[in-house]
Amino acid sequence: MSRALPKYNKRRVLMIGGTAAVVLSGAVIAGNALAGETSKSGTNATTKAATSPGTVNCPAVAPSLPAIPASAQAEVTSNLTLLDTQIAEANKRLVDTVGQGGPNFVQNAILGPLKDKRVATINRIATAIGRTAAKPTGLDLLAPCTLNANGVNAGGAAATATPSATATQQAGNTGNTGATGNTGTTTAAGTITCPDVASKLPAIPASAQAEVTRNLTLLNTQITEANTRLANTVGQGGPNFVQNAILGPLADKRKSTIDRIAISIGRTAAKPTGLDSLATCTLNK
Repeated sequence: MSRALPKYNKRRVLMIGGTAAVVLSGAVIAGNALAGETSKSGTNATTKAATSPGTVNCPAVAPSLPAIPASAQAEVTSNLTLLDTQIAEANKRLVDTVGQGGPNFVQNAILGPLKDKRVATINRIATAIGRTAAKPTGLDLLAPCTLNANGVNAGGAAATATPSATATQQAGNTGNTGATGNTGTTTAAGTITCPDVASKLPAIPASAQAEVTRNLTLLNTQITEANTRLANTVGQGGPNFVQNAILGPLADKRKSTIDRIAISIGRTAAKPTGLDSLATCTLNK
């Protein structure tokens, strides 16, 4: 009896020890699981915060053009509008491909092809003018665009750029549509079309030129922002969502900007009237 008792006690100690080991293992597993959940959540938050697509910014073409012969006006206008369409399409592609590709995805898949399209379009403009006047040179320098990123670009590499004017900025190319095409599929968000302002202005006094140019640029920026919001909110809201949340606020912004243009001209010349009618934009599906 005296020898069997220690053996029995030893077995109890082992069993208790085994139970303790199981409990400890469970604690370790639970701890690892919780740690894994925290890491995953943190990664998702970081990924979400790092996928802001930014916007494409391209040099203005219209301000660099010489006087346009009447015989070339329609073709030049058409191609200036096309430049805007190309930018809007590139911005939509930025939104649609967030998080895709590697660090060079945006350059190779969006900015590079956009440059090629712009070179061809700008060359058509120069050719149209050159048929009846001196053909402008050096316009190819306006073809490359940059990414104005709100954080990290779609490929994952940091990218910042000084915002520059798009095709209808500054001089407000005829059309000022910010992309009137881009209707390839019935499920697309559509694009916003706004009346041209620059072509309705009288002669601009030299003292007002800088302010007018800045506000014409702002008009185009407003269209680009509205088109981006269209793409980002597809399927949201009811039947009046676009009118109430996008077109209405855009009209208000444009009215204020157009008023500033009229006031700046009116300081040293006759103030243009009736420009408010150009504030309202439409959705081109």
